[in-house]
This record gives sequence, structure tokens and C-alpha cells, in this order.
Amino acid sequence: MTTTDRPIRLALVDDHRMLLGALTEWIRSAADDIEMVAAVTTWPELLTHPEFPVDVVLLDLDLKDNIPVSLKISTLKTTGVRTVLMSTYSEPALVREALAAGALGYLVKSEEASMIVDAIRAAYNGKSYISAELDYALNSTENVEGPRLSAQERRVMALYGAGEPVKAVAYQLGISEETAKSYLKRIREKYRLAGYDVGTKVALRKRAIHDGILLQTD
Repeated sequence: MTTTDRPIRLALVDDHRMLLGALTEWIRSAADDIEMVAAVTTWPELLTHPEFPVDVVLLDLDLKDNIPVSLKISTLKTTGVRTVLMSTYSEPALVREALAAGALGYLVKSEEASMIVDAIRAAYNGKSYISAELDYALNSTENVEGPRLSAQERRVMALYGAGEPVKAVAYQLGISEETAKSYLKRIREKYRLAGYDVGTKVALRKRAIHDGILLQTD
């Protein structure tokens, strides 16, 4: 960055405070052309922040506020803010919905942290950014025929398939451990009826990757 260039003003919205802090520190140390001017845990905090509007918002898709992501993206667009979404899962329909609504980038949290900076810079310049892995998942699952899972079932499957214990899955989704277990039971039953055995964690992970719910990161 030259001395005459203005840094990209970035806001980060994520309701996991540990991740919020870690990302804030990482971005500050990794890119001198990006200035983190706001790091908040809720959507209303972003809109009322004294530094808003910013250039780019890195927005967690999994905020538990029941506000449609399409509404958030359109709100940001009307104020001239560009959006990069990040999520714990890569369910193709949700990715396509977000991109159709106007998001310029989509990152899965299991991907390399360096991709975040690339996505922020691309969005600032009005360009879209999707990692090669996620692009492959989107295209390869166009015609996948599996059981119809609810959004919450997909989230449970993604987190559990990524290696999280049931207790951690429950905590991240704001549900009880028993509820998380019942979701897993329902997921396995739906796959069984569709002709797929996901009785083990390994089998469930493989199926989640095959169906584009989870990215292959090994």
C-alpha cells in the first residue's frame, strides 16, 4: 500500500466472540491495506456503529437473529457497502441464494485464513470471490439427489461431520445436547430411507462432503 492509498475500511460481524477476536488480530497483522474499524456480534450493532457505513463487511451467515441474509445484503448494498459472507457450512442452495442476493464473496470457515484477505480485496474492487474448493462443490452437487434436509439439519450435519462433538454442535447452534442428538438421529433416518448408510461419523462425514454440505479440507 502506498502512502496515498486509503486503506479498505472493514467491519466484521460474528456472534462467536473468540473467533471475532482472533479474526480481528489476524487481519490486522496480515494486511496493512485493510483497516478493521468495527468488530461486533450482532446485526443491529453494525448498523448503529459510528464507523458505519464501511467499505466491506465480513458477515457471518450463521447469526441467530432470524433476519434473512438477502435482506442484510440488500441493506448493505443500498448504503454502498460490499458483503463477503462466511459460514460453517457450504450448502449449495444457500451459497447460490447469497450470491444471487448480491454478496460478492462466500467463505467457509474451514478454509485457509489467507483467503479472507483475498476475498475482502476482491469485494472492495467489485469482484466476486469464491474459493476453488467451494466452486467445485457448487458445480459438482448440481444434480445430487439426497434426502431433503432442513437448514438446521444441514448445519448439524456440517458441524458434526467436520469433527465437532455433539456438545460443541449444540453450543454453536444454541440448542440443547439432546436436541442436537435428535437432529442427528433424524438425519441418519432420512439418509437410510434414501438408501444411504450414515450410521458412523466417518460415513456421515463422507456423505456430507459428497452432498456439498461440508468441504473436503484434507
